[in-house]
Amino acid sequence: MNTIKKLPLTMAVIAALCPISVLAQEFTQEQIDAIVAKAVDKALAERQAKMDAAVAKKADVVTEPQSAAQSPDMAIPFGIKFTGYARYGAHFQAADQKYVAVDGSYNGASAIGRLGNEGNGGEFQLSKAFKGENGAIWDINVMIDHWGDEVNLKKAYAGVTNIMASNPNAYFWAGRDFHQRPQQGINDYFWMNHDGQGAGVKNFDIGGVQFDVATVAAVESCSPEVMEDEANPSRITCTGGSGTGDKGNYAATSKIHGMKIGPIDMELYANYGFDSKAVESDERLNAWQGGVVLSHTNDSGVNKVIARYSDNADNSVFNKTEDLTTVYASFEGLYKFTQATQVEYILAFHDYDNSRDKTDNRKNYNAIVRPMHWWNDVHSTWLEAGWQHVDYDNGGDNKGWKLTLSQNMSIAMGPEFRPMLRFYVTGGKVDNERTARVNGTKDETLDDFNVGAMWEAWF
Repeated sequence: MNTIKKLPLTMAVIAALCPISVLAQEFTQEQIDAIVAKAVDKALAERQAKMDAAVAKKADVVTEPQSAAQSPDMAIPFGIKFTGYARYGAHFQAADQKYVAVDGSYNGASAIGRLGNEGNGGEFQLSKAFKGENGAIWDINVMIDHWGDEVNLKKAYAGVTNIMASNPNAYFWAGRDFHQRPQQGINDYFWMNHDGQGAGVKNFDIGGVQFDVATVAAVESCSPEVMEDEANPSRITCTGGSGTGDKGNYAATSKIHGMKIGPIDMELYANYGFDSKAVESDERLNAWQGGVVLSHTNDSGVNKVIARYSDNADNSVFNKTEDLTTVYASFEGLYKFTQATQVEYILAFHDYDNSRDKTDNRKNYNAIVRPMHWWNDVHSTWLEAGWQHVDYDNGGDNKGWKLTLSQNMSIAMGPEFRPMLRFYVTGGKVDNERTARVNGTKDETLDDFNVGAMWEAWF
């Protein structure tokens, strides 16, 4: 009965809100089918346009995506933004080594090749953006990571852009952050790394050239140890991982980018490392390093040359060694034969030379090539071959090779697209001759054969 009483009122509201011509209009089944078909075609066209735009963009796919500073014209998202990078899976060891590695390697975590040769872990970030009445855009970011037994706080910083009318793209920040960690993806090497807590500015424009400048401190950490004092129930000095304070090692970092020399993009790095009085006086040391990146991007792909020189340090001026000099140089790239067939590659050289203690002086040589073919926008087959030679000044050398075949399923066509499911088999051989001579162990060849499945995503 209540429904019947409400019916006249409902009809009156509909009549007031809808034109009479619309209520009176009748559609044939053919017209309805045409309208639906038109809507479907429009949706498919919009989806294809987005895919084409992603494929056509000239992104540097050699480097994995990293979070970037906010820009003044960005759209402020509603609520919290969830981003990160992760990979987890099962890796079955059927021979001498679980992961193929040459002793003494200094060219990254996977200098002999990363595909089918890396462990599990992830980095998970929450971000919140705000826009003030004056137009300034603020963001707060917090990240945790899981690369071992401990879950650590890796980021906790705030930043602001569009705060200066004369330099609206300048991004000022303070806190704990991933800092100046340019990474090579195919060998998983941070050829500079100054993660820590401090403050600085990015993308400060001077005459069309962008400057990044900051001062950061290495974060204190601890190694768990059992105490003799039984009054402490746990008898553990700490839980491990990173702390909240500064370690006493500092770095003044700088980067100049946005420069072009004809078709070449150029970046320059200069860093200086120093210690506070939190470090014992006889252990305080200064260090410096400089680097240059030259890259060229076109429709066929990208090529990049990297060179770095460090004095009293290697890839970070936080970690200092007296009388140590290191040189790192590499050539890497991506070439597209077609959109469905591409190849990534790298050649790298690393010279570690300590004039005070020459026992570990060595040169690293490594090469990796990864041809890839997409059968469609989901399925692809990758083959990665890697070779490495660690040549010690004293005591012989170590060398090895690795080969991985991987069948993948990804969200779209291209090496830059994730999420991805990966099913792989890895084989290789390593001969650590120098390690055997130093440690007195048997000089034997290590054979490798591993099978695994893994998912990987950056988002």
